[in-house]
Amino acid sequence: MKKITSMLLTLFIAMSLFSGCSKKAVDTKKTEQVNLTILAAASMTDVLKDLQKDYEAANTNVKLTFSFASSGALQTQIEQGAPADIFISAATKQMTALKDKKLMTDDSIIKLLKNKVVLIVPASGESKVTSFEDVATDKAKKVALGEPKSVPAGQYAENVFTSLKILDKVKAKAVYGENVRTVLTWIENGEADCGVVYATDAATTTKVKVICEAPEGSCKDIIYPAGIIKASKNIDASQAFLKFLQTDAAAQKFEKYGFEMIK
Repeated sequence: MKKITSMLLTLFIAMSLFSGCSKKAVDTKKTEQVNLTILAAASMTDVLKDLQKDYEAANTNVKLTFSFASSGALQTQIEQGAPADIFISAATKQMTALKDKKLMTDDSIIKLLKNKVVLIVPASGESKVTSFEDVATDKAKKVALGEPKSVPAGQYAENVFTSLKILDKVKAKAVYGENVRTVLTWIENGEADCGVVYATDAATTTKVKVICEAPEGSCKDIIYPAGIIKASKNIDASQAFLKFLQTDAAAQKFEKYGFEMIK
């Protein structure tokens, strides 16, 4: 009887140890560190860095790494196989191109935000520019624009000037930046008489003055899509982050920086 009792006790201890080890293995898996790389349009720099603090505080096992550039440049990086998990573009054009090339997870793509195009001038000094039409006149000697081949803000600007039938005159005095933040910096420093950026960019500084928004109907709706890159090795974590970007808490931050959530 004592022998049987001893055997049962030994078996119980062994099962307890096995159970403890199994539980420990599960817990370790839950806290496995994940590094998410997010390629995002330059105009999202400030708001995403702000949201990063909130997300990493609530998800201590996740580290977010951002790469900000023009949407066209980021598209090229993805096409060339740059390791990344999520792409957030400032226009649907780049996202659609990647989707057509089977480089995005189709069912992950969402329309996340809206923005507006504005005409800005340096806050210091007295500008004679009062409208988009003035850009084609002697009131502006140099105009700063995003490079239209790769920068959505530059493409939207060309849409506006084409609509107003003044594109050729504007192009004759244009200087082109590699992304919208470069354009913003030029105007802050007074290196051009005026420039075209997003409303959200203009809202980040007191060194520029917004003259006006693009005339209604002069350019396409400015939509920011987001999606998971098909080559991502962190699908679950990527889905969780995209879900976070659609929460009310994230919406408050986006609105604080001048974006409009698409619901």
